[in-house]
Amino acid sequence: MKAIRLEEDFGLENLRRVDLPDPEPAPGEAVIAIQAVAINPRDRIMMMGGYGRMGGKPPLIPLCDGAGRITAVGEGVEGLKEGDFVVPAYSVTWPHGAPDAEAHRGAHGGPRDGTMRALMPVPAQAVLKAPAHLTPAEAASLPCAGVTAWSAVVEQAQIKPGQWVLCQGTGAISLFALQFAKLAGARTILTSSSDEKLERAKPLGADHLINYRRDPDWHKIARELTDGVGVDHVVDVGGAATLDQSVSAVRSSGSVSLIGVLGGSAPPLNLGKVVTRNVRLQGVTVGGADMARRMLAAIDASGMRPALETERFAFEDLAGALARLEEGTHFGKVVCEDF
Repeated sequence: MKAIRLEEDFGLENLRRVDLPDPEPAPGEAVIAIQAVAINPRDRIMMMGGYGRMGGKPPLIPLCDGAGRITAVGEGVEGLKEGDFVVPAYSVTWPHGAPDAEAHRGAHGGPRDGTMRALMPVPAQAVLKAPAHLTPAEAASLPCAGVTAWSAVVEQAQIKPGQWVLCQGTGAISLFALQFAKLAGARTILTSSSDEKLERAKPLGADHLINYRRDPDWHKIARELTDGVGVDHVVDVGGAATLDQSVSAVRSSGSVSLIGVLGGSAPPLNLGKVVTRNVRLQGVTVGGADMARRMLAAIDASGMRPALETERFAFEDLAGALARLEEGTHFGKVVCEDF
């Protein structure tokens, strides 16, 4: 089978196309023929060695997201069969509950080999059936970014109908959070520096749009939209660049999900506002296989479709996909297909 693998060391310059033996399923495993993969900021950091010992060591097949069809199942596998449309869970050692060291040891794309290969053996308990209405590219976007947003909005914030949710930007996690908030019946606010991207987000469920470049005091607009009360929940992906405003935008006893730190990790934050207004700050790191199954069931029942970047990349052009993600000009998930 063909694969792309980090060979001598970490660093994008060490990515190589390799030909590896076709895997046979061990007892309790299924082999997935990968049809599409999706790119996360985590993947690039991992390939650069940014996670230290948590990232394992080369040779390493990168990426944690993918989708395809089962080509073979091993002895003892139940509930899965050849031809099933599936995605691998983010981690093979995270069946349920909160993350711990063991959960991270089974993460695909580091330290465990990931999805950037034609055939992928996965323990059956970490193989998840994908909604049938999705394309492979759409399904591939779900295991990491989708579950992270689901965890933030549905499982942790427990958003209810009529509540207000503010999402930052038009990257994959923010758009997933927007869509899940609408599934929960929430009223939504979306921020971006691009009017074009804001317009594209309307059909996904954005009720109110704020261009933060034109209106840098977006937290004040959010409070105005909520009659001065503040939003119930903020999905913060900016970190240092946005966290103080996120706290200002949220209501008393509201919550802020911290997902990624695109604007830095050392924010100038007025802790007095956090304490006196009883604001909950919650870091969010993906979720276990059981959480992924709940998310997939909701997507299946609702017919929701993930937002994907318009330009698609071939399997051989992983470098181009990574560059597009780094540029920050994408809308939704960046994917590679055409294996």
